[in-house]
This record gives sequence, structure tokens and C-alpha cells, in this order.
Amino acid sequence: MMMMAATTMTTTEMTDGKRYMKLRHEQKHQISRMEDLVLAGRLSKLFERDSHAGPDGSYRVTSLYFDTPYDKALREKMDGISRREKFRLRYYGTDVSYIRLEKKFKIGGMCGKRSRRISRDQAQALLAGELALPPADEPLLLEFYSKIQGQQLRPKTVVRYDREAFLFEPGNVRITLDRRIRTGQSPQDFFREDSCLIQVMDPFTVLEVKYDEMLPEIVEMAVQVPGRQASACSKYALCRRFD
Repeated sequence: MMMMAATTMTTTEMTDGKRYMKLRHEQKHQISRMEDLVLAGRLSKLFERDSHAGPDGSYRVTSLYFDTPYDKALREKMDGISRREKFRLRYYGTDVSYIRLEKKFKIGGMCGKRSRRISRDQAQALLAGELALPPADEPLLLEFYSKIQGQQLRPKTVVRYDREAFLFEPGNVRITLDRRIRTGQSPQDFFREDSCLIQVMDPFTVLEVKYDEMLPEIVEMAVQVPGRQASACSKYALCRRFD
């Protein structure tokens, strides 16, 4: 797997006509369980783990993705549209009291994310299609509300996996290994810890590398997996196969 360092040029997105958001590089790879085992051992010797990790070095991520009746987000991903976005709710571990609404977007192969914490009551209202009009000082909620009304965004798929994450401060690098990717059959599975989820990728792992302007050489060398190339590997798209 060859991972090329990027140039120092950065890309930004105008978020509200005045403020600009810096975008990050993102590379994804699908690797085997043996490759995962070797890579995780190497990374643990070189980089610090995410502070949210449990005793085994990992933590659970649960997301609920939204899409239109015509699967706009999914189709744009599959068609390789260079400028696209998707919305999701997300929490970590089993704490459903701390939920975030996130908008993830891509522009020309680079990625960015905007997020805001919401209450469980607000999340339940979203699932029921009863979200009230947000106040004017909540731009992300207002945008999401307008697209629920205009594009008919609705909850589509629950995605859950176990993540092991490593950090490297120079370049603001984050390396993640996402394992046991599984999906729920109902949006209500988002809140259910004991819901029966379908395993979608075993025995594979999704490796992601995110960084700012340039990928440090030590990271580029550490994440090498012979014969692997960067590829489009969307956990949302993988889980939608089980609709």
C-alpha cells in the first residue's frame, strides 16, 4: 500500500458566508485480519492511543446515517461525485446521553466535519420526524432541518463498529482501525445496546488515516501494508447492502 504525502496546499469550505473551515486529507483501506494484527502491533509501539480507549485499547462507535428517499448520499458516493455530504447521529461506547449530530462533507477528495451535541430527546424527535424548527443561532441544526423538509432526509442505517485509534501530533494525524462492522435493521437499533446487528465485513478491517497538510514520513512508513492501495471504502455504503 503506497501512501503519498500531500503538498502543503490546503482547501477550505465557506460554512456561513464569513467563516472558513479547513479540510483534511483522508485515506481509507480495507485490510485483512492478519494485516490488522501486524499493523496494530506496529502502531502501538510508535504512537499514543486515543484517550477514550478502554482496557483493550478500543472503543465502540454507533452511528445513524440519514439519506433521501432516492439515496442521494449513497448514489453520490458510489458514483464518485467529488463534492458531497452526509448527515449522521453518533455516540461512543454505551452512553446514549451524549449524542452528536454531524455533517461530514468531501470536496475534491478532502474531508471536513461539522458537529453539534444534541439531547436524546432531540435525537428521538429526529427518528420520529418531529424535530422542531431550531433557533437562528444554530446553523448546523437549521441546515439539517431545512434538508429534512426540502430533501426529505430520513434515518436509513445504523452502523456500529469497534475502533482502535492512534494519534501523532505533527500533522494532526489520526489513524483508526475499525473492526467488527455491523448494521442494524431498524433506526431504533441506534439506541439499543442489545439489538441483533448483522456483521457486514468479517474478517476485514477498515484502516483510515486522516491528516492536515502533509503526512509525516514516520506515519507513511508505519501504515505500509504490502500490495494495498488507497480505495473508496465507505462503512455506510457497506451497510446499505443489507437493506
